[in-house]
Amino acid sequence: MPDTSRIVCPHCGALNRVPPERPARAAKCGACHVALFAGAPADVDEAALERHLREDSIPILLDVWAPWCGPCRAMSPAFARAAAVLEPQVRLLKLNADTAPNVTARLGVRGIPAMFLFHGGRVIAQTAGAMDTGAITSWVRRNLPVAPERAA
Repeated sequence: MPDTSRIVCPHCGALNRVPPERPARAAKCGACHVALFAGAPADVDEAALERHLREDSIPILLDVWAPWCGPCRAMSPAFARAAAVLEPQVRLLKLNADTAPNVTARLGVRGIPAMFLFHGGRVIAQTAGAMDTGAITSWVRRNLPVAPERAA
């Protein structure tokens, strides 16, 4: 089944397969039985991010932030609202830059907030600076290889 989506559970890390005929928004993890998509970004550490990048078949939008960063805190509600719009076609993740120095160095993060759009485990677009919800969703849709449809 080439159209089956592979989705990492943001709660327990289990890999789930979601067939195309099943609505992804309603899918639950086979291991922990929690919804795979909650309409909110998931916090990840370095290991969890690597698992998502390696296993998820859907695009990933990563917000690299820090708790001491004013613009990061200001953008956080907009990023959360973007998750409600973009999921389940895009997985939204948040990574604390202070606890993930290896990832931030590898990605070349020079300023935060920084967003990275991944597809197939590779960066396909990146930007820095705070954005509102509309700007985030527009930026993602412009940069995806195929624009996702809005889920019902």
